[in-house]
Amino acid sequence: MVTVSARLHSITVTDIGIGTRVFEAGPVRGSWRRLTTPDDVLELMDTTAEGVVACVADAGATFLAPIFDELAAVVCLSGTPLSHIGIVSREYQVPCVMAATLASEPADGDVVEVDCSAEPGVVRNLA
Repeated sequence: MVTVSARLHSITVTDIGIGTRVFEAGPVRGSWRRLTTPDDVLELMDTTAEGVVACVADAGATFLAPIFDELAAVVCLSGTPLSHIGIVSREYQVPCVMAATLASEPADGDVVEVDCSAEPGVVRNLA
């Protein structure tokens, strides 16, 4: 992985991960949130999942279904574009990076960018 840092208008942009993009999509930004259980999704349903970049470990996870249309992007740590998460992300046109490897994982709430404009897809931390 190539690490790139740039300081733009008081924002440091750092490439922190790469993976297989599910489909071509321009960069989107959102608030990082690691989701591991259905309870995490229920918590977001009580507030909003709008603008959230969801990080999930399991490519077969179905618990994102109730909030998928609100998500800014999905970063999945396993699977392929033919996995459940990949299929649903294409259906909802939510940018998605599969089998992502992260050099470091952002904290919940950090602003990140998911860029699926080229292969591989890139995850960036914006600080």
